[in-house]
Amino acid sequence: MDGYQSKTFWQRPEGVTGAIVLFALILGAGILTVKSIAFIVGALTSGLGLVLTLAVLGTIIFTILDSKARNLVWYMYKSVMRSITSIFVKLDPIAILKGYVNDLKENLRKMNRQISMLRGQMHKLQELILNNRKEIQSNLTLASQAKETDKQAVLILKSRKAGRLKESNMKLEDLYKKMEILYRVLGKMYENSEVMLEDIEDQVEIKEQERIAIHASHSAMKSAMSIISGDKDKRMVFDMALEAIADDVGNKVGEMERFMDMSENFMKSVDLQNGIFEEEGLKMLEKWEKEGVSSILGDEKQTLLKQADDDNNVLDLNAPIARPEKVENRKNQYDSFFD
Repeated sequence: MDGYQSKTFWQRPEGVTGAIVLFALILGAGILTVKSIAFIVGALTSGLGLVLTLAVLGTIIFTILDSKARNLVWYMYKSVMRSITSIFVKLDPIAILKGYVNDLKENLRKMNRQISMLRGQMHKLQELILNNRKEIQSNLTLASQAKETDKQAVLILKSRKAGRLKESNMKLEDLYKKMEILYRVLGKMYENSEVMLEDIEDQVEIKEQERIAIHASHSAMKSAMSIISGDKDKRMVFDMALEAIADDVGNKVGEMERFMDMSENFMKSVDLQNGIFEEEGLKMLEKWEKEGVSSILGDEKQTLLKQADDDNNVLDLNAPIARPEKVENRKNQYDSFFD
């Protein structure tokens, strides 16, 4: 969980409920106080009323000043808000992770199809570039022959055509470079996402039973007593670790889907038959290249960009999609969240 910033109560769904309820309580208390001012003044003039008022004020002051009492009240308030919110919003981290497992499986199927479509486009683009090169050479040969036979019209025509084809090929080669980046990134995302899927499924299978056992052995009363004694609530800490995993997976699934949408829009903007493509698609990809570190790829993002820019590192389009290697006793990337 290095570098992970857990969400505060107010940043969570139950925090919205808590804010609404707190505002309602403050507003209600204000209205009640204004309407009951005469009663309060009358109560203060009697001995019993004065004692009760001082007792209430003393309780409030004690709760504010005593850290254990304050933490207990805060814990109870959060628990109630979470219970209310869970009626409308899915808060169970295990259920959320199961939803992400289904999303990942569907995304992997879509990504596999996308990689296959991109590979087909790249093959067509390679063929187009190669045919242009042949035609450039043919036109240059004809231009050379025209020069020797002093046929100026043919010389100009063939030279200009060779120049246009050369300029077109430069654009197509740049396009191929961008497609190569897409292909390498999609392939690595596919590989890393398969590992992540396996890790999440393992965590859900194991931690679901652990969570049931912890919640059964740590009742709300026991959790409250832990808060009073200043100890960490084991149930809360365990759920925080699961929520941290859910947040991490959610960010990665979101990045995965955004990149897939971007690459799909990019491929749709390319018309290989006419040798044209929209600049907007290239700009979207260039923007992604300049963005920060990828949550799925990590430092591999810069490595992939360098590989695509290296003329000596030739991409083999006929190679199968890389799959993660099976490693015995491989450490689950989310085990450290529970350390």
